[in-house]
Amino acid sequence: MTVGPVQVLVIGFAEPKFHGHIRAELDRLRASDTIRLLDVALVQKDQDGNIHRLEFSDLSPEEGEELGALAGALIGLGAGGAEGAELGAELGAAKVADRGLLPEDVWYIEDAIGENQAAAVALIEHRWAIGLRDAIRDAGGFHLADAWIHPLDLVSIGLLEADEAEAQLAGMP
Repeated sequence: MTVGPVQVLVIGFAEPKFHGHIRAELDRLRASDTIRLLDVALVQKDQDGNIHRLEFSDLSPEEGEELGALAGALIGLGAGGAEGAELGAELGAAKVADRGLLPEDVWYIEDAIGENQAAAVALIEHRWAIGLRDAIRDAGGFHLADAWIHPLDLVSIGLLEADEAEAQLAGMP
């Protein structure tokens, strides 16, 4: 199984209004094979503090076990070399078969949200990036860093630039 780059995305919703728009957009991206949802956990707390949970995945049970074995083998390789990789693969496949890819304690988000709030944790495979990743690897490239740029990051940059410009103007005769 070829796996694209995987992103962990955690989203909070204050007074969520789920009208199907998020689901429709995810369905559109999935239908075009842009992304694949490896595992998604949604937790919602109602006004009385009752917890409602939903978990789903685009993976078949066999694909889940295969991906769990791969992740377990990589973790095991780092922890214990070749023997660790073999044991990790077995444990990873068994864990995913029983539980899914997200850890069981992902439900700690219950404690992080208030009444009338919700949160989602998603493992998103970026299928669109498989060819690009492979081309970079084939050219001898390797990962150094990555990050999402959020609108507030740009505001912060603007504030820093404004402070520097103001300081320069203050120092001019």
